Amino acid sequence: MRILVTGGAGYIGSHTVKALINSGYKNIIVIDDLSSGYAKNVLKPAVLIKGDFGDENILSDVFKLKIDTVLHFAAFKSAPESVINPIKYYENNVSKSLLMLEKCLENGVKNFIFSSSAAVYGDVQSFPITEEFETKPTNPYGWSKLFFEQILSDVSAATGLKHVSLRYFNAAGADPEGLLGANHAKGDDLISRLMVESSEKGKFQIFGSDYETKDGTCIRDIVHVSDLASAHVDALRYLVKGGGSEIINLGSESGYSIREIVSITKEITGMDFDVVDAKRRPGDIVVSIASSERAKEIIGWTRNFSDLETIIQTAWNWDKKASEPGHG
Repeated sequence: MRILVTGGAGYIGSHTVKALINSGYKNIIVIDDLSSGYAKNVLKPAVLIKGDFGDENILSDVFKLKIDTVLHFAAFKSAPESVINPIKYYENNVSKSLLMLEKCLENGVKNFIFSSSAAVYGDVQSFPITEEFETKPTNPYGWSKLFFEQILSDVSAATGLKHVSLRYFNAAGADPEGLLGANHAKGDDLISRLMVESSEKGKFQIFGSDYETKDGTCIRDIVHVSDLASAHVDALRYLVKGGGSEIINLGSESGYSIREIVSITKEITGMDFDVVDAKRRPGDIVVSIASSERAKEIIGWTRNFSDLETIIQTAWNWDKKASEPGHG
């Protein structure tokens, strides 16, 4: 089996490439423009092609290699930025993805696994969130993910292409072996952003402290990035065995407020920094907590990192390593 991974040098993509390799998949090709990832994140024997996943010439060359399965991670992912620059998000996350999907169909790709997001649900009023909940995104990022989910569903019905769309909640943490982690310079996730910002500025901003939650801050479902990675392997095995197209949540099924996450991070890292209450950001969702029952039942997903303290510890281990001179 030959697998194409778009965005495979990025945060979740690189962890998934590692999980694939550890599960015995060796013929892996990664397309990544390295705008938010690093070439060194692509572990051997995976092969990196530097470029845009929407480049027709690159796609034509790659699909000559007889790709069986595509794992599609490449996307812009900032909800607040998407509100300011929606065209950027629709062009990249929808238009370019559609071009790649056309190439998949032209070249006989059998399986497609899509990196979607819990942002498709928007602000909901009851929890945990199941896949049957109404989808009402509150920002263009969420809409871009939902649009492509719908495209995949329609294409699957028309052509027989099998797909699994995985709706991530909040990824965090780092490879427990210390080989991979969040982009230290950009802060790929809430916890790494917290560590980077507090270290560099001596303070951390909480955007919105007047929400109708237990302490006024947003509530997040935090799931370890390595657990997300393993879910892609589970989804691939499910499709290869003949499973049908599915949409599946991936979360921890528990919620922590931003203020709680900051407090636990301080305890684990020993860092002392000011916490500044700032204005709400456009596009932010107030509460997000998953039900992951379908993931367990359909693809047999299990999590290895069940508590927030462990997730933060792996992130902290990586942050210290990434801060060392010469690393990066």
